[in-house]
Amino acid sequence: MLVLGIETSCDETGVALYHGERGLLAHVLHSQVQLHAEYGGVVPELASRDHVRRVLPLLEQCLSQAGVTRADIDGVAYTAGPGLIGALLVGASVGRSLAFAWGVPAVGVHHMEGHLLAPMLEAEPPEFPFAALLVSGGHTQLVRVDGVGRYTLLGESLDDAAGEAFDKTAKLLGLGYPGGPALAQLAQQGDPQRFAFPRPMTDRPGLDFSFSGLKTYALTTLQQHGLEASADIARAFEDAVVDTLAIKCRRVLKQTGLKRLVMAGGVSANRRLRSKLAEIAAEEGARVYYPRPEFCTDNGAMIAYAGYVRLHAGQHEPLAIRAQPRWPMETLPAPR
Repeated sequence: MLVLGIETSCDETGVALYHGERGLLAHVLHSQVQLHAEYGGVVPELASRDHVRRVLPLLEQCLSQAGVTRADIDGVAYTAGPGLIGALLVGASVGRSLAFAWGVPAVGVHHMEGHLLAPMLEAEPPEFPFAALLVSGGHTQLVRVDGVGRYTLLGESLDDAAGEAFDKTAKLLGLGYPGGPALAQLAQQGDPQRFAFPRPMTDRPGLDFSFSGLKTYALTTLQQHGLEASADIARAFEDAVVDTLAIKCRRVLKQTGLKRLVMAGGVSANRRLRSKLAEIAAEEGARVYYPRPEFCTDNGAMIAYAGYVRLHAGQHEPLAIRAQPRWPMETLPAPR
């Protein structure tokens, strides 16, 4: 089965082709970073319009790279949520319409399930069950994964997600968009000993997170020491977020007894976080799995793969175009 995947949940337009036996045949991506940079963040209307312009040319490019034609496609998967409603509707409308025109089934994919399953595209994918840290601009969650669609939410951020806190703190420091990578780069120049930021909610039991206080702590430190301390503030902030995530990941491994930990989502590309989790996993006799860096951020490949799993199991959508800007992942059904 050959599945076309379309990702348009926010500010990247991704298209990919995944084959059940041959694996990932092609994937292409257009980032809107330059479009939104002058505004310091994503402008939903501009994002939607750019998806409209990009999605079909990217589809043709993807088909050309894979050396296949439209007639070879057996199913279409598109991101149905969560995300920006206008952006989601572009991918959902195009994906559902193409499937109808080609006479093939379509399925709406949960964006975070796509991230969760992205490590399955690697040469050594994790086996079920495993614990997963989903850490992106909009989500920070710890999930027990017993199989596709068999998800138990163990903990989540009660306010800002880790990626959101990165972006907001970067903005405080006068860094460009996207803020997370810019802050991580600045942190490499910082003195890790100068400032000691708190590790929120690590002094109490449980697996929930809170990162909004770190942003306030960074603001207070900046007001006291000025912009000349920016690199040191960035380093202290990054260390606090990394340590907090690592402490909770160690805790989830201990509490569940699982020996496999998956980390996915945009923040999973952070080198310091990867190094820290690898260290903790080794100490706990566990192994940590990541998608390759290009599949950490939003992409069509993860949607194509997640769509393949569900289409192959017989799941498909009715003719109605469906998009859900808010969609708890634990409500997803397991494929039959």
